[in-house]
Amino acid sequence: MNQNLFTDYFAKLQEMNQMWWKELDSGKAAINSPLNKALNELSMEDTAKLLEKAASQPAVLAKVQMDWWENQMKIWQNVTMKNGNESDLVIPEKDDKRFMDPAWENEAFYNYIKQSYLLFSNKMRETIESIDGLDEKAKERLSFFSRQAINALSPTNFITTNPELAKLTVETNGENLIKGMELLQQDLQSSADVLKIRMTNDAAFELGKDVANTPGDVVYKNHLFELIQYRPQTENVNATPLLIVPPFINKYYILDLREKNSMVRWLVEQGHTVFMMSWRNPDASMFDIDFDNYVVDGVVKAVDVVEDITGEKSINAAGYCIGGTLLATALAYYSAKRMRSRIKSATFFTTLLDFSQPGEIGAYINDPIISAIETQNEAKGYMDGRSLSVTFSLLRENSLYWNYYINNYLKGNSPIDFDLLYWNGDSTNVAVACHSTLLRQFYLENKLVDPKGYKVGGVYIDLSKIKIPTYFISTQEDHIALWQGTYRGAKNLGGKSTFVLGESGHIAGIVNHPAKNKYGFWTNDKMAADPETWLKGAKREEGSWWGHWNNWLAGFEGAEPIAARVAGNDNYPVRADAPGDYVKQKLPIEVSNAIKDPLASLSEA
Repeated sequence: MNQNLFTDYFAKLQEMNQMWWKELDSGKAAINSPLNKALNELSMEDTAKLLEKAASQPAVLAKVQMDWWENQMKIWQNVTMKNGNESDLVIPEKDDKRFMDPAWENEAFYNYIKQSYLLFSNKMRETIESIDGLDEKAKERLSFFSRQAINALSPTNFITTNPELAKLTVETNGENLIKGMELLQQDLQSSADVLKIRMTNDAAFELGKDVANTPGDVVYKNHLFELIQYRPQTENVNATPLLIVPPFINKYYILDLREKNSMVRWLVEQGHTVFMMSWRNPDASMFDIDFDNYVVDGVVKAVDVVEDITGEKSINAAGYCIGGTLLATALAYYSAKRMRSRIKSATFFTTLLDFSQPGEIGAYINDPIISAIETQNEAKGYMDGRSLSVTFSLLRENSLYWNYYINNYLKGNSPIDFDLLYWNGDSTNVAVACHSTLLRQFYLENKLVDPKGYKVGGVYIDLSKIKIPTYFISTQEDHIALWQGTYRGAKNLGGKSTFVLGESGHIAGIVNHPAKNKYGFWTNDKMAADPETWLKGAKREEGSWWGHWNNWLAGFEGAEPIAARVAGNDNYPVRADAPGDYVKQKLPIEVSNAIKDPLASLSEA
């Protein structure tokens, strides 16, 4: 790649960045500026607290600085005198995949950069942790946001300090950068107020054909959800139907991806009559829809429809993530209204009920940031799902954000075809009122576990009044709903709870088809007072937890199996084939008039 083309490339990159930020300043930034301002002010306040405490502990800072200097000198000696036998002084953590290229180990220049960067990262974390007297929440925020900044500045994210990228750029004559620029432009035009990097090829999958393709029928529809009844794949079915309540911040088909990893298809094959709620993608017209609307007009109504269609007076139900929170709230609502038990058993996939331990998302859980988010949402009319998606990706920034930044924009690789990543990129908005309730009343104030904290339909919700058997499945590496937090939530219920801990994370640990036999799980029949004690007494079992859950469900399937059911009935006739209309609703793509094609002048180069 000649010098002129390099110059053109970087000039166009600068031009594109200027246009993008100009657009943000004039339009989208007006929406996001309250959040930016809140984050900046909170960061300055936390940093001031850190400096104030550090000033009174000079010995602690001196020790950290001396350790850093001594280790920096050792790294230099290690690199310059290395003869192939010595190991690095500072090595990446075992799950850090950024430094896999052999040059990071074998070439002195890159090896020195790698070790120096990792040392700095470690010492920054150590500095924050070593300062006594700092508010725990402030310390958590400082740790989280400093980690974000340090990882954004990783040498792997830049061409000149990443040996793999430098080599690739020379070998391809810079074509990787041109292709990357095209991908970056496309992503910029389909992002909201933060850059949303595509993880997969959006054109590779079609709903109802490649994913969400388990045969079924839409049997009910209102302003919040469509209800899908899946067609039987066995001659006889269990008498008690199963209703699944997915989260409304994602689309339901995470549980119905391709045949090889579809939980819905597997459940139908086991003889369950499965009903699935498919939530509407909110727009500004749903501004006032709140969490209690999702309970009453959502879950409670779905239960009514399932009972009417099947003729059963009680059903089994399962909820995933915030869908499980909805399900538990509906159960407590039945009790508060002194209604008959409508649900025999309830299963909760990675569900928080006690929000006192929210995990890394807790960095955003404080009044200034929540107020800023509320202001932003009110201006737009909804919480933009694209921004929400980036927020969750940045909880695992190296593997879920910067990895794709490097692959797409610096290597110039087109995103791969992967069903799970396609679902992950199919973002969903959240209604303004509902998002505020989740952040303020649940995450910040933890009202759901307070018997006099949260109302639905004019009555207080008391989780301890839930007396039916429950099954909680959480995952060991979940960074969205920490399993210790979900365990504490299970302890708030009044009935017998079975807690199971799966391997892997929030998605892969749940979507774990038995045919793959990929991840195991832990069981312990005794619900100990705390999660750590429970785990010490737990037994690890091989294979997917799905089989364990199916055996548990067998105790609530009612009488003998019955003939397979047809879809719908006279009251609720079939309206359309699955997957229905709501799941196909896409987010609006706001293409900026200010962002032109910065590659036009490069096309002839």
